[in-house]
Amino acid sequence: MAPRVQHLSELELARAADIEHVGGGRSFRRRLMELGLVPGTRVEVKAVAPLGDPLELLVRGASLSIRRADAALVRVVPAAPSPAKVAITSPAKGSEQPPRGALKATPVRGAP
Repeated sequence: MAPRVQHLSELELARAADIEHVGGGRSFRRRLMELGLVPGTRVEVKAVAPLGDPLELLVRGASLSIRRADAALVRVVPAAPSPAKVAITSPAKGSEQPPRGALKATPVRGAP
């Protein structure tokens, strides 16, 4: 089954998608591409303004707000769901090793 293509303006809140095509006039396309909206890039809708316009996007780790009408000119393919995140658990009782990535406390000279 082929992936369902939709417009960025139709993407649901907190959903990620990959950009397929940036439409519009030449200068408009250039501006969006300068902001990081390039085909193949993952984009996520972070927030929507109370009246529905503009949309706040997460593109390559940066927040970007664009008008819904401009987002309608960008075609996206919904991204596959990411693998479930593993929950971090505390070490078993009696375990001598700190959890992976934990900071080790070291005494400071001259501290009370």
